[in-house]
Amino acid sequence: QVRLVESGGGLVQPGESLTLSCTASGNFISLGFMDWYRQVPGHEREMVAQSVYNGRANYADSVKGRFTISRNNAKNTVYLQMSGLKPEDTAVYYCTALIMTDPGSQSTYWGQGTQVTVSS
Repeated sequence: QVRLVESGGGLVQPGESLTLSCTASGNFISLGFMDWYRQVPGHEREMVAQSVYNGRANYADSVKGRFTISRNNAKNTVYLQMSGLKPEDTAVYYCTALIMTDPGSQSTYWGQGTQVTVSS
């Protein structure tokens, strides 16, 4: 069974930094995109950062210059380095990935989410 497991969330003060990790495990052939989203209760889930396989990345305007997405393909892991955190960054952060489990068969998977709270 394929799983995405996030870690690294927590409570931090404004201006501090935090790094999230998400690792894919189980039986699969390959990983495509590995992205980060976040969701605040009562709001839609929004894209935070997208890691394109060739090393490029896309970011939400609200996090540009503060967040950095990276991935370690050997470890099937994507990271989200967050600096200059603001209270409005408080949300549950989710990892999502396109995973091929069989030749010609790929699906989008989501992790269970990790809470990030920015508060003084």
